[in-house]
Amino acid sequence: MQCLRPLSHSGCQMFLLFYCLSACQFPSWLVKMQSRGITLWLLLLLHVPGLDSATWNLFGKSSTESTQEGEVRLVGGKHDSEGRVEVYHEGKWGTICDDGWDLAEAQVVCRQLKFPGVVSAVTGGTYGEGSGSIWLDDMDCKGTEKSLSSCSFKGWALTDCSHKEDAGVVCARGTDLTSDTAHFLDHSLGLSDDLGELFDRGDDCDFLITIQSPTGNRDGEGKLEVEERNICTHKLILSLYPHFNITNGSSNLSLEMSQACSPCVTSFIRYLYTRKIDVTVSSAQCLHKLASKFGVKRLMQDTGRLFTVLLPEDPSFYTQVSLYQYSVQTGDLLLQENCLQYLAWNCEALINSPAWSDLSTDFLMALLARSDLVVPDEGFLLQALESWIIEKGDLTGTESQAALLGHIRFPMIPAEKLYDLQFTSELYRSHEKLYRVSMLRGFQFNALSFDTLMKHKSSESEEEHDYHPRIYTAEPWSVTINSTNKEPPRQAMRYDYNRRYNNYQPYYPTPEYGKSFTTPNHNSVIYQTKETNPISWSARVFKNQRECSRCISFPTASLSLQSSLRQNQTNSVHFSNRLLLTCEGRYVFHVQDFKNDMAQIPTNSSLALSYPCPEGQYDFRFVVRPEYI
Repeated sequence: MQCLRPLSHSGCQMFLLFYCLSACQFPSWLVKMQSRGITLWLLLLLHVPGLDSATWNLFGKSSTESTQEGEVRLVGGKHDSEGRVEVYHEGKWGTICDDGWDLAEAQVVCRQLKFPGVVSAVTGGTYGEGSGSIWLDDMDCKGTEKSLSSCSFKGWALTDCSHKEDAGVVCARGTDLTSDTAHFLDHSLGLSDDLGELFDRGDDCDFLITIQSPTGNRDGEGKLEVEERNICTHKLILSLYPHFNITNGSSNLSLEMSQACSPCVTSFIRYLYTRKIDVTVSSAQCLHKLASKFGVKRLMQDTGRLFTVLLPEDPSFYTQVSLYQYSVQTGDLLLQENCLQYLAWNCEALINSPAWSDLSTDFLMALLARSDLVVPDEGFLLQALESWIIEKGDLTGTESQAALLGHIRFPMIPAEKLYDLQFTSELYRSHEKLYRVSMLRGFQFNALSFDTLMKHKSSESEEEHDYHPRIYTAEPWSVTINSTNKEPPRQAMRYDYNRRYNNYQPYYPTPEYGKSFTTPNHNSVIYQTKETNPISWSARVFKNQRECSRCISFPTASLSLQSSLRQNQTNSVHFSNRLLLTCEGRYVFHVQDFKNDMAQIPTNSSLALSYPCPEGQYDFRFVVRPEYI
């Protein structure tokens, strides 16, 4: 049978279609379908873009094919089966950080590139440093995904890595080239657009979706008027999404939508055909709700990431809390984390907002369990929680109150403030046993070494997290640098050859943004001895190469210890310091740790920020966090 032949004229495409209908031997199951929807079936089964080309490139991509979102490539290797992994996103190639990079992730890359298997996952910039964005970090693949972008990750360009940590792979190479060797052909490039046109035309549609939305008006009988409109679709497309519950006998579906979300349904259904959609801030929640309802997981995750744009906009925090509740209802774990993270980083402002008293018990449980809460100190958090419990009164049961108080890290409260609790806390009498046990643990923390504390407890003890700090910003544990915190430049002398007299003129080098400060060497009393306490720190923000020759990008922050520690402390304590970026003095929009005392500041042109902020309109807060090892 010679049904499919290279054609040199676009006019032959129609001939090909009718020739195949009349001459080709189709399977019997397809013949039965010809009476209805034959256009769609032929499009899906015989779709071969580019038939008007005079030449076919059978065993490689055509040079005219555009790169698709989520494609991967290998760069810098000796063979085409190895190299630095780069992924295509938003029209640009970018690299992947090697944090969490393992064989499962490498397996997905090799499968996506059509290699028969994986040899190894490569870390540490082995194949050279890339440029531009670092698109992916903290990858978590099962190894069975069809593409790398289908794996779990914390968000596009959300990373604290540099290009020195670019990930790579070595894939297995096929060597048995026999007559049965398969050559991969990919002519799917135009399929998305063709299916979009099919939806727009409505040719041979066989499934009706009716959207019902209230207009806000009432009829003569006082009933709410409902507006209806229809979208004609193809059952075959919808059957790819099990949540539509398409059966052989079904031919229609009714959707009740709000007036605001009703216009988004057409775009959503078209996305099911094309996997392409334009999402705006105003349409994100409606599309997210539809994606959640019909199990379109990837659209749900990507629109959920757009909610981060909304989070900083409401100083009352009602929007942020509402989005979190919505994420719980829809089961979107990524959106839950985005909301909780923002609220944790801005916990002090949340506590002082009108939304604090309206928070639910479940929400507080999730919030208080986190170690990335940014608060002045643990005593401040306890006082805020006590106020919330007192205001709720009998609406919160005794067991729920005790469970909430159990999340307070009493060992992080200074000993003198712990002692005062029995006299100042309004909940001490009603929860006296809990307070006594928790206060005792706090006093033990200040009197015993960590090894002694954990000697009679398992390594997975629920109490162990009580000995680790959150992000405490009260003095003396933090210092803030902004554009006005310039160190006085040192006066230097330069010889001026253009002057005959007074040849030496003072000049001033580029000033550094920096501060020096001191902290206790630990928040436990046993380490705060006169010999090693306090310790000195130097906080700096470098703006250009002249100030920091080893910095990769700018600005870069540095927090370095200027004092020596005793060996007994260095063996049991390390500093897990944090850098907080505060936007225009209003909200914390990014938190990251230091690597070798340095922190590369994300910018719009390099790494993505966790939440939006005008570039350059932020302050740098350095937080010292001593932790037991």
